[in-house]
Amino acid sequence: MTYVIETRGVRKIYNPGKTSEVIALDNINLKIKSGDMVAIMGASGSGKTTLLDVIGCLLKPSSGKVFIDGVETEKLDEDGLAEVRGKKIGFVFQQYNLVHSFTAMENVAFAIRLLGKPKDEAEKKAKNLLELVGLGKRIDHRPSELSGGEQQRVAIARALANNPKIILGDELTGNLDMKTSKIILQLIKELNRKHGYTVIVVTHDPKVGNVCNKIIKIQDGKIIGGEK
Repeated sequence: MTYVIETRGVRKIYNPGKTSEVIALDNINLKIKSGDMVAIMGASGSGKTTLLDVIGCLLKPSSGKVFIDGVETEKLDEDGLAEVRGKKIGFVFQQYNLVHSFTAMENVAFAIRLLGKPKDEAEKKAKNLLELVGLGKRIDHRPSELSGGEQQRVAIARALANNPKIILGDELTGNLDMKTSKIILQLIKELNRKHGYTVIVVTHDPKVGNVCNKIIKIQDGKIIGGEK
């Protein structure tokens, strides 16, 4: 079987050989199938965000192998890693990271333009993506005119700009109230179920884990178990 994400013996060490050495990841072995919805859970400092960054090709492991859709990423240079990120992965962050002077459509269209698409095509696709996440009537609003949940929806639409196979989320609901968190989780689940995106989210929130079909628990840089 080919896995969309696979790690073999991955370690990440900060300040190696020094008194301040920190082993952030220690012998991480993962196999995630296409279409899985996975929660990586653990306390603050457990290594879960470092693992997400390694999976997302934002951070190179100190040792071990990482495969994204069959590509062995640790052998790639920065340009090669950027290509994998650009073609395979969409990122959604806790802080939204929207451009505040742009409208919702401009935020999404900008991401599409970065892929080399012309303005008309980018705007059309941005509108379609915003409609997909339920913001078809808010495309001309700037972030300051949107609720936290709506801003996160814009961020999700932007993450889909490159037609990724994989969506990576870091504490997707961390800044949202309980009601809005539930709505965002339902949206992510729908994108996974109806559109086939592989979703990996880092969280400490059991409610997020409950909507996923797989849970990976991490502690002190090691996988200590999983559920489902």
